[in-house]
Amino acid sequence: MAFLLLLCLTGLPLIFHHELNHALGYEAAVPDLAPGTPFVPLDRIAAAAIAHKPGEVLQFLYFDPDETNTVLAGLGKTLKTAPSDSFVVLDRRTAQVLADDKPGAGPIGFLLQLHTDMFLGLPGKLFLGAMGLVFAAAIISGIVLYGPFMKKLDFGTVRRKRSSRIKWLDWHNLIGISTLAWALVVGTTGTVNTWADLMLKMWQGGQLAEMTAPYRDVPRPLTLVSLDAAMSTARTAAGTMTPRLVAFPGTGFSSNNHYAVFMAESTPLTARLLMPALIDAGTGQITDMRAMPWYIQALFLSQPLHFGDYGGLPLKIIWAVLDVATIVVLASGLYLWLVRRRSALPRLTASRTLTTAEPGE
Repeated sequence: MAFLLLLCLTGLPLIFHHELNHALGYEAAVPDLAPGTPFVPLDRIAAAAIAHKPGEVLQFLYFDPDETNTVLAGLGKTLKTAPSDSFVVLDRRTAQVLADDKPGAGPIGFLLQLHTDMFLGLPGKLFLGAMGLVFAAAIISGIVLYGPFMKKLDFGTVRRKRSSRIKWLDWHNLIGISTLAWALVVGTTGTVNTWADLMLKMWQGGQLAEMTAPYRDVPRPLTLVSLDAAMSTARTAAGTMTPRLVAFPGTGFSSNNHYAVFMAESTPLTARLLMPALIDAGTGQITDMRAMPWYIQALFLSQPLHFGDYGGLPLKIIWAVLDVATIVVLASGLYLWLVRRRSALPRLTASRTLTTAEPGE
């Protein structure tokens, strides 16, 4: 219960992480230019990112569908190392560096890490995932118990003239049964999200390894084709889909011989479902393109659903109200458990006294 309260309390501001980061000044300010200003070539953006971080190599470019005029560049000391804090936000219309983006910075970054792994890395994620499974089990058991408990009461009954414990019990049951569908969805999606690292490793060792197998022993090209040419090839193959991420040759999400361009549709649902297109970095030809496995698709759908990031601000407000309701359910459940233990303690003590008393006492 304590860990679930932690997740709900930290999750509440995270629902509005975009809005809060913008208000607190942790998001790049995008200059106002004339509408319809064209984007500069991606090769120019890549060069600007590398020039801003001398001594580092460009690993990927990320295109946020909600921030179409900017691109996030991730860099590292080598192609295989994690980008760490080397993230740069650039204007797609001018290639101007807008900000050095540091994931985890500020109060929202602190709350996000506390919410996802309690600063314990993968063990923390897996532990919180286990708490999510226990939460789902508690919800299901609550549904089973709710029917027999409410046989003698009308739905929504709160016995206000009874003791404080009874009133809180009725409120606990009413709010709990009213929000159970949402709580079950958020609990299960949160559990799926804790498995993200393991799922991505499965994909890298499975489908990605299969797609790049013919190039396993082929050396990296000395000269790479233009990034814009590779992107054009991917766009042609993907039809109406648009790019979300391009990983450079040699990184963990491609191979030594490929640009991996991850494409997606533009609807609120399909925008989360990525399809990688592998572009030969030496020739610029597409070598493979296929949908990602079901478990990766489930992960991509779970991430925005967990924070209500599908329907704009109205859905976020609904998510926040339901989160507050769940906090009330958890807090009242903890209160009822403590009160019951306190009231049961004298009876348990008396019972033990009787059973240990000497004959004749």
